[in-house]
Amino acid sequence: MRAKHLSMWLGGSRHNVGLALLTAVLFVAVAARYRQFASAAELRDTFDDTSILILLALGQMLVMLTRAIDLSVAASVALTGMCVALINQAMPGVALPWLVLCAVLLGAALGAVNGLLVWQLQIPPIVATLGTLAIYRGATYLVSHGRWVNSGDMSPLFLNLVRERWGGVTLLSWLAIAGVLLTACLLRYTPAGRSLYAAGNNPEAARYVGVDVGRAQCLAFVLNGALAGLCGYLWVARYAVAYTETASGSELTVIAACVIGGVSIAGGSGSVVGVLLGCLFLGMIKNALPLLAVSPFWQMAISGAVIVTAAVLNAAGARAPQRQRILEI
Repeated sequence: MRAKHLSMWLGGSRHNVGLALLTAVLFVAVAARYRQFASAAELRDTFDDTSILILLALGQMLVMLTRAIDLSVAASVALTGMCVALINQAMPGVALPWLVLCAVLLGAALGAVNGLLVWQLQIPPIVATLGTLAIYRGATYLVSHGRWVNSGDMSPLFLNLVRERWGGVTLLSWLAIAGVLLTACLLRYTPAGRSLYAAGNNPEAARYVGVDVGRAQCLAFVLNGALAGLCGYLWVARYAVAYTETASGSELTVIAACVIGGVSIAGGSGSVVGVLLGCLFLGMIKNALPLLAVSPFWQMAISGAVIVTAAVLNAAGARAPQRQRILEI
């Protein structure tokens, strides 16, 4: 009975239950050797470190549900972060809410470019976003002229807002929690969210019942871009620097978090709970391996092995007899 309740709480998915247990085993193993790892402060810091990854993975999940993928997400983070940092440097009197809104809208615009390339021009998502990845990285260099924007160039409010605490939890962590709840509500309770599952699960059947698959993909890219824009500000404020290589390579970690969390690379299947667990698992590994004195090279190898294993299990699940897994949240 307890196992059944755990499965229901984790979205009714064996994958989520297994991932949660694996994360718990890793946590207990590390905490048994380093007790401070289990302290409340350390747990808060680990979640804080993982918050931006959670937000980015939620956006990537929306895209992957429609049988697409966005390789430009990290470049979008870099470009939006650089733009708001430059605005803050040039005009420190601009209210912070306007800067955050600017980052979100710019990110949504970048996502819309990806979505329109896929929807209107029928360019394969991996090709379209590989191209925009290079374009957005280049644009980041052009707007900054290759220069860094350091902490001394940004206003204290711009930098410190993400570190403000409510109930002992930073704003960054609260935003990740809000992102999880809002994404779950979007997918479960709105027609737009259901259309994302339908578009990826069976495009032909979706068209038959009136779902515009291309429009659904475009919507996913726009929402993903908006979250990337928000993370652009959060990244720059958290690390107190904006430069052309901001978040370089993070698109692979974001995709890995989704795959580990059980989001199908074939579309139509995935859960918010699974993505959250995938992010927490990667965050746990990132924080645990240095404590265990594992060399950086072995850290890369272990992380890669975990990703490959998750992809194999994901593919095996996709070959199993298909059941209706829509809205597995």
